[in-house]
Amino acid sequence: MYKLYIVEDDEALASEVNRALSRWGFLCSVAKNFEEIAQEVAKVKPHAILMDINIPTFDGFYWCKEIRALSKVPIIFISSRESHMDVIMAMNNGGDDYIQKPFEMSVLVAKLQAMMRRTYEYGVEEDTLLECRGLILNLQNTTLTYKQKEMELTKNEFKILKLLIEKQGKIVSRQTLMKKLWDDEVYVNENTLTVNVNRLRQKLDELGCSEWITTKKGMGYGIL
Repeated sequence: MYKLYIVEDDEALASEVNRALSRWGFLCSVAKNFEEIAQEVAKVKPHAILMDINIPTFDGFYWCKEIRALSKVPIIFISSRESHMDVIMAMNNGGDDYIQKPFEMSVLVAKLQAMMRRTYEYGVEEDTLLECRGLILNLQNTTLTYKQKEMELTKNEFKILKLLIEKQGKIVSRQTLMKKLWDDEVYVNENTLTVNVNRLRQKLDELGCSEWITTKKGMGYGIL
């Protein structure tokens, strides 16, 4: 079952599209917070996005560009705007298709089915993202994004944060982290792990995620 994320501030239309596409076997989620679209995309991990242009806070062009920095997920614009420039801007900002309102639901379904076949049934891999409290970790390029700020991580910083996010709510022992980083902790100086964790903490602080990593003395670290 393919997951769709619908970004549409007209609640009646969003509900209509949701009901119609659900009958065709799609699993739909409708945007609720128009200030954190990219974060919601990372949580939902949709196979495709339906994006209106005229939405609150930032327009659809903005969010398409933000999502493109994180993912290759297909994006179809659905909008009442009909100028050629709108279509061009949609494509230039990373959109894959453009449907003008009002539209026949059968046309939308056909476009979605064709896009799913092209993207997922012919061997194209989708992006992999991890999300934690609005923080987005891109598993392909090891970048970290939070509230439109981006930070590059070293290989070790990336491995530490990935494991802490995967184990969110739990303490991860220093031994487990060292095995993850170097395979055999026998050859590792524990100070090296401490240095890497401190550097990761500093980068999180710079993004605005202060004190996210908790230290449990004698046990390890965690995002609680």
